[in-house]
Amino acid sequence: MAARAINEAMRTGQARTEATAILMTPPESFREHPAYGDIRPPAFLGAVIAATGQHFHRASRAVDGGAAASIGLLERAIYILETEGAEQVLLGGVDSLVNDADLARLAQAGRLAGDDNAQGLVPGEAAVFVRLTRQPKAMGAVHVAIHGVGTAQESDGVLSERFSQGRAMLGALRDAMSGSGPSEPDINFVVSNGNGERYSGWEQLIVRQRFYRTRREILPTAYPAMTIGDVGAAGGAMALMLAADSFVNDYAPGLTAICEVASEGGLRAAAVMAGITRR
Repeated sequence: MAARAINEAMRTGQARTEATAILMTPPESFREHPAYGDIRPPAFLGAVIAATGQHFHRASRAVDGGAAASIGLLERAIYILETEGAEQVLLGGVDSLVNDADLARLAQAGRLAGDDNAQGLVPGEAAVFVRLTRQPKAMGAVHVAIHGVGTAQESDGVLSERFSQGRAMLGALRDAMSGSGPSEPDINFVVSNGNGERYSGWEQLIVRQRFYRTRREILPTAYPAMTIGDVGAAGGAMALMLAADSFVNDYAPGLTAICEVASEGGLRAAAVMAGITRR
């Protein structure tokens, strides 16, 4: 699945595979995902690259940390593009919650959606990779820029005994907005990997009131999990891809978006994105 997504992403650009670095988040290691029964986490990226049949840039890495880790890797992507000689970075993740081990632990914790639990998650699976370059190479009328990134670790994660007070996500959002780019009043919509479970809704309810202080009639929010389920470590790249696609294909409700991404293990991340029209 990951190899197929990487090969599809490569077809959208002109760079050679040897000049392309892969930054990937596989399933979080604490889950002991069934995929690790045959391939241990340190060898996972090598197995994915071997499945593509290609050779990629030496700076390619796989990083533990779930969906939010993909957003955190944006700063690493900038470093690779500026100092490591890569022409582009494929940033993404791959995961599946549709396996006996994850289904069993989620069911035991009362976290699965069902007839007796309206506030649960629907498990999904996906591999998502987005192509990053220092300057836009495509000839389209619109390209997408990432203006700021923030990350923080939540101590009261979904695996703890306490509900989150949103401190880490709030910190990540504020860090993402701390640069010279768009500010909070400029945000037109949100893309979130919120999965519908009680814990996720609670955290978002607290964070939204503390961060979005500008009066709005509505804050449009896209939840990919509503249609494809919770895709775990692939959720960060999915949020970036959906935001970018909405700008390029002109269905975004404004010119500035922020991605809010939470990992099951507690990492939180945010990225500010904007659509820019060529003149």
